Amino acid sequence: MINKEEGLQLIANQRTDEIVVTTMGITVPWGEISTHPLDYASVGSAMGHAADFALGIALAKPDKKVIVLNGDGSMLMCLGTLATITALNTPPPNYLLFVCDNGTYEVTGNQPVPAGNVGFSWSTIAKGVGFEKVYEFDQANELETALPKIWNETGPIFVSLKIEQAHEPPPDRWGGFPYPYLQESLAESTHKLKQALA
Repeated sequence: MINKEEGLQLIANQRTDEIVVTTMGITVPWGEISTHPLDYASVGSAMGHAADFALGIALAKPDKKVIVLNGDGSMLMCLGTLATITALNTPPPNYLLFVCDNGTYEVTGNQPVPAGNVGFSWSTIAKGVGFEKVYEFDQANELETALPKIWNETGPIFVSLKIEQAHEPPPDRWGGFPYPYLQESLAESTHKLKQALA
């Protein structure tokens, strides 16, 4: 299993000027790593919609790579997004989706996700809905080796990361977190992202 913070750092090492959308258990540890103006915390709104929000950005800004750092619980809440991505006449070539799979709803107390104990495979789901580029990693060294190639491929790309369980608190915008993208309202954060992309 990959330590979450170590895996996120490897992703951050590849990052230049890409938009990065985070949610739930990824938001706080990403905020410890990055203060980039194109970071966007998809929290304070409907759970499970980071991947489809990022899809909208990718379609609106085809010249910018969009990275989604999603959790398995969040992805389960909006599985239809995966089929929507691949069903488009021109699926977004600038879309890279990571699903960080620890088998639990981490921020609400690590309750097991419904698919956690039945041999559920994110890679199988992604291939089944039509993703042509699908990767899965459970070792940090293998992820580190593969990331430069994945980063430069034409999307849409799906990456499943098997990560260790952790104990992140709910990523609330008013909870006193010292990270810039959690110190403003969702509306302010969205307006700032729009300005940065203008």
